[in-house]
Formats: sequence, structure tokens, C-alpha cells
Amino acid sequence: MNKTRVFIRSLVFETGRVSLTLLFAVFGQLLWLTPYRMRYYLLGYWARLTLAWLRITCGVKVSVMGLEHLDRRQPSIVMAHHESAWETLALHGLLPRHTYVLKRELMWIPFFGWTLAMLKPIAINRSAGAKALKQLLQQAKQHMQERGDWVVIFPEGTRVPTGTVGKLGSGGARLAQQMQVPVYFLTHNAGAIWPKKSFLKYPGEIKVAISPAVNAADLSIDQLNSHAKEWFATGLQPKRVPKAE
Repeated sequence: MNKTRVFIRSLVFETGRVSLTLLFAVFGQLLWLTPYRMRYYLLGYWARLTLAWLRITCGVKVSVMGLEHLDRRQPSIVMAHHESAWETLALHGLLPRHTYVLKRELMWIPFFGWTLAMLKPIAINRSAGAKALKQLLQQAKQHMQERGDWVVIFPEGTRVPTGTVGKLGSGGARLAQQMQVPVYFLTHNAGAIWPKKSFLKYPGEIKVAISPAVNAADLSIDQLNSHAKEWFATGLQPKRVPKAE
């Protein structure tokens, strides 16, 4: 597909995406009066409609491997690869009800941030060091124990170019150890379709891979991050089946 067509289709998508965001941000403010569960459910349509519009306008398909690994009966932690804006929309429909760990500056974005705040994310000041980590642990514990929510954290901290893995922070691994709950690693190639800081969205298939559950109690923080990094780099690769002797 030539770049002109890609640009036109991306423009149509962005026009719809901005319109949907404004619609949900303005009328969604009424949802402050509703219970959290209902708010989460209704605002989920923003993500679903945006992704449906992405499929229609830009020809983006999605395939997921590993959904059968998720034990939806127990609140857990997902350490996710971070290379596109796509994942913050798509994970809403893939995972059990969850909250994101994100930088607090996102909450200051007009309309988008206001809507985001309604979902009660764990918004931290990453420059606060130990104080930010303490805040993460306290709020995550509240979400998991009082609301039964899962927690999704992007240990790379910022989006990285597709095909690469960034340096992992310790927050996700520390949280997993403290909570003693299952941990899942999630990787994808969305940056090849919806690149970091790019207006263009390319047609193609976004592949997602979710690992089997890992018991954080059996591993150190460095070992958890090592497993996460390995999954981010290789989770989408075809697994070789040993030949019969």
C-alpha cells in the first residue's frame, strides 16, 4: 500500500478517534455518579469502538496467543511490553478488569486524562523515586484486595522501538513479590503497525502473546525481570517442537 493511501486512511481513523474521545470525555463525565464497576464497563466501549474503527479504516487485524493461560478467578499482575499506543486500548478487552500503572502527567491531558481518571489508574510521579514505589505498592494492594482488579504495569517505563526491549524497572517485580500473586508476561508487535509517535497506522496483523503464569514467590526481582525481558523478546517466535527419536 502506498504512503498516500496509508496517510488518508490514518487521517480518517484519527478523525474518528478524536471524535470518539471527545464524545466519551464530555458525556462520560456523568459517569462519575455511577459505581466504579459500571463506569469501567461503559467506558470500555470507548476502547472497543476505537479499535473497531482502526480495523475498518486501516485494515488492522489482531491475533492473540495464550489467553487460555489466564486464571480469571484470582487478581494477578501483568507485566506488558510497551511499544505503541495500541496496547493501552486493546488490553481492556483482552484481560480481566484491571487498572494501569502510569505516569501522572497523562491525567493532565484535557478530555483524555479526565476520562482516564474515572478508571482509577495508579498514577505515579516517576521522578519521586522510593516514594513513587511506595505509592505503587499501596494503591495496587488496594485495587487487588478491595476491588479484585488485576494490575497492568509496563516495566520498560516508556515506549520503545518495535523489535527492541527497553531497560526494565523493578516496580512490577517488587509488586509481584509483595502481593504473592501470579504474574503474566505479555508481548506484541503493535509498534510495526501503530509506531511510536507516528501519525501513520499501517495495515497488517498485530500479534499478542501471553505467557503461562509465573509464581513470583519462587523468583527474585532480577529473575522476574529476566523472564519478562526474555518473553518480550521471544514470546512471538514460533516454538520449536522436538523431533521424535
